[in-house]
Amino acid sequence: MRKNLPRRWACLVLGGALLMPYMMVGVLVAAIWQGEDANVLLPAQVGVFVAVLPVVAATGLFLPVRALEVNAAQGLLGAHVETPPRQAGRSWQERRRTAAWFTLHLAIGGVVSGCTLAIVPFTVFTLLLPIVGAPTPMLGAVVTPGWNAVMWALGGLATLAALIVLAAGAGALLARLAPVLLGPTPEERLAAAEKQARTLAERNRLARELHDSVGHALSVVTLQAAAAGRVLDHDPGTARNALAAIEQSARAALDDLDHVLGVLRDGGRDRPGESTDGGTGGGTGRDTGRDTGVGRRPQATLADLDDLIAASGAQVRQEIGDLTGVPAVVSREGYRILQEALTNAIKHGQGPVRLSAGVRGGELRLEVTNAAGGGTAGPSGGRGVAGMRERVRLLNGDLDAGPTQAGWTVSARLPLRSSP
Repeated sequence: MRKNLPRRWACLVLGGALLMPYMMVGVLVAAIWQGEDANVLLPAQVGVFVAVLPVVAATGLFLPVRALEVNAAQGLLGAHVETPPRQAGRSWQERRRTAAWFTLHLAIGGVVSGCTLAIVPFTVFTLLLPIVGAPTPMLGAVVTPGWNAVMWALGGLATLAALIVLAAGAGALLARLAPVLLGPTPEERLAAAEKQARTLAERNRLARELHDSVGHALSVVTLQAAAAGRVLDHDPGTARNALAAIEQSARAALDDLDHVLGVLRDGGRDRPGESTDGGTGGGTGRDTGRDTGVGRRPQATLADLDDLIAASGAQVRQEIGDLTGVPAVVSREGYRILQEALTNAIKHGQGPVRLSAGVRGGELRLEVTNAAGGGTAGPSGGRGVAGMRERVRLLNGDLDAGPTQAGWTVSARLPLRSSP
């Protein structure tokens, strides 16, 4: 309490200073109304004080005083006020709460400031009475030297102590009310929670994409490196092709990692050329515009399947239909599903891979199949299939993944007009 008292007292004096223009105008209006001379230097009329409070409240309703009051409450009162999130416009609930706080601050600050201006000089004067040594008029009475003057001095000290108690109590009251009236409203808290949820969803999406991309690249690198080692002595050409596939896969994974890290450094803000609302327009091609910031690039779509297949280093028989009418969001998720499915085919199957993608009956049909019995048979404990199921579920589609009679198969159906 002692530590915060000077700053809280300063906050109360600030409220009194902000009240002074209202009081001076109120005294002037009252004098004109009553036909008397106005004394704007001493606006201490109780009636004027009460009359100007509605004007103060109206000021809090319409003027942007919230930021000023939040800074005063945090810096001077020592109140822990949660910083309100920025909003495009002010709600009436926030206006009413700000007006209530502004009125309380100026009203209580005006009372404490007025008492300070009156009591502090009064106390100093009473402490000088025993020293003066001569009869002195005081509040309609004559103070004579001796015990009479000492009693007046003690009374002045008691009045000063009462002022300190008043200032401490008023400051504590405002410090307690500040978080309630100046903190975020329920609407602002809801908007902040929705923003946080969108941020978490974006980060989860980035985590899935990074898992798919890097996991795919590492699987290709592992298998191609093993193949290159086996044929390096007697088939240098095949070894060179495997090394080229390793280079391409590693480069693509590095680009994706750089992209994700760049997004995370920017705090997940929306970027030009990337739709986050799940829109359904735009075909399947990549966005042509590129940001100049580090680590930002367009997301891959079904139009990039040729690059994906080439980087995998596997023998892939393609059956690709017309994908130009696939919405952008479905195209992006479809690409990631095929990327993870191709990774699983390489890890869990063997031999050539059959990859088909086409539109039938208002749905995007994706299928990746190869013979079972690859180098790492059985589940790997990763999140590849789980990630594919999450993507398919967001688009209200269906997914089948796992060993079948035909071998290792991943089959997905994605409605074209579904919105995640």
